[in-house]
Amino acid sequence: MALLSDIVLVTQVAVSGNRRAFDELVRRYQSPVRRFFLSQTMGDEQLSDDLAQDTFIKAYTNITSFRGLASFKTWMMRIAYNVWYDYTRKKKTHPQPLPEMEGSNRTQEQYLSTPLSDREGPEVGLDLYAALALLKPDERTCITLQLIDGYDIAGIAKITQMKEGTVKSHLSRGKDKLANYLRQNGYDRR
Repeated sequence: MALLSDIVLVTQVAVSGNRRAFDELVRRYQSPVRRFFLSQTMGDEQLSDDLAQDTFIKAYTNITSFRGLASFKTWMMRIAYNVWYDYTRKKKTHPQPLPEMEGSNRTQEQYLSTPLSDREGPEVGLDLYAALALLKPDERTCITLQLIDGYDIAGIAKITQMKEGTVKSHLSRGKDKLANYLRQNGYDRR
């Protein structure tokens, strides 16, 4: 099935309920969907997996609504964005604090106050999440979609249904915050 296009797989699922075809779509897109949620939740793997599962359930039950006006990946990411939006609206909270690292007895405040260049061990993996935690939710979404998933401004606008100018503003402010964070933490090496 690896050679089949997304459209052929979607058609097989929509017309005959072919679960193997849907399994192939899940295999192709589970990494980008999960990565999106990991960025939004600042590394909460359990929550990210739950949200990714919800995304694929919604995609399966609504696959007949896929019209091919955008790529299937963009359609999936739009569903993921909606799942995240619904989750945050229901919880009326922002993402949880950074998860504690196993084997570390340092608090989140101690971790975040340690310059990036002085961090070592398993905590180094949280640097990205510490930086993303500084961003507002819409900034984080736009930054994640562009810098981590490689979407252009038009693609981000399709996924989030924001105007392109709004996406550009979120990207600009988010990149400024990330650059300042990196400079303050010893990454201003010229």
